[in-house]
Amino acid sequence: MIRLRHIDWGMMGALAFLAAAGLVTLASVAEEFFPRQLGWYLGALAIILLAAQVDWKRLGSHWWFRYGFYGLSVLLLLISNLQSATIRGTKSWIVVGAFQFEPAELAKLALIIVLAHFFSRRHVEAWYGKNILVSFMLMAVPMALIMAHPDFGSAVMMVAIWIAFLLAGSVHTKRLIVGLIAAAVAMVLMWSFVMRPYQKDRVVSFLFPARDPLGASYNVIQSKVAIGSGGIFGKGFGGGTQARLHFLPAAQNDFLFAAFTEEWGVAGGAALLLTFALFLYRIGAVGLRARDNYAWLIAWGGGILFAVQSFINIGSNLGLLPVTGLTFPFFSYGGSSLLTSALLVGIIQHIKIESR
Repeated sequence: MIRLRHIDWGMMGALAFLAAAGLVTLASVAEEFFPRQLGWYLGALAIILLAAQVDWKRLGSHWWFRYGFYGLSVLLLLISNLQSATIRGTKSWIVVGAFQFEPAELAKLALIIVLAHFFSRRHVEAWYGKNILVSFMLMAVPMALIMAHPDFGSAVMMVAIWIAFLLAGSVHTKRLIVGLIAAAVAMVLMWSFVMRPYQKDRVVSFLFPARDPLGASYNVIQSKVAIGSGGIFGKGFGGGTQARLHFLPAAQNDFLFAAFTEEWGVAGGAALLLTFALFLYRIGAVGLRARDNYAWLIAWGGGILFAVQSFINIGSNLGLLPVTGLTFPFFSYGGSSLLTSALLVGIIQHIKIESR
């Protein structure tokens, strides 16, 4: 049994602040979601503490665990594509009665576990053609199923995780250039043949927000109004008119950062971002002290997942990036993202404990 003093409490303290900020904002702008989110936070805490006691290195050394977990995530993605139920126009969720689960969140974690082990054995050869191809296929299978939902945001995260593992290896300039060109070509092909009209509208509205202020650009415009109206110190708890009067759609998840900043101002938003930076710093510190490549690559992949996802969420709230539907980890409303993120943090906590 692992003693609590071995836990990275700096990381846990940062998560506690993020959770408290999220709950306070929900209580103000969308109080009907508060009880369920509180329950998920308690479940997330239990998952972190339990997962920290599991020997993930030993489990990860077995191919049946790595690829069984990966295969389960792919199977769940396939099931979600085959079901008839849709939520907000996508098949991103498995719905069984009142239970809803987003398998793309599990797929991100499964990809990190598989790629971390794959590249831990081939660290100095990460950019060999064969390794690039095999790792790409491991990423492409779940990404294609996610795109079929369609869920462009989670698909982008799968690609980001894969690229992050490539960059963790020895980068050859020529191959990096080739990879960037290939990524550009892939984006053109996705725009032409894969992306749905509403997804294209989000990109166009991001580039030209004045083109459709009451349609595709409405959410981002209202988000920017909410952030701007908060000023330096905000309007205080319960004073966020944009969210409370429902001018700001999806305030509980996609735009919770905007709702928070309206009530607590730029100062509150900065405190939130600094706290999240502390969380990422603690993950980085754990990775640097890891005893082997597999452990540090898991920490690396987890840090990249949290950093990129939060960057995209905040960027879309500020109107700097298109809206993708990605949540702010440990802050936005949502059970699937929170619980799978908690499992990843529990694994990282075990790495810290093992390296003490």
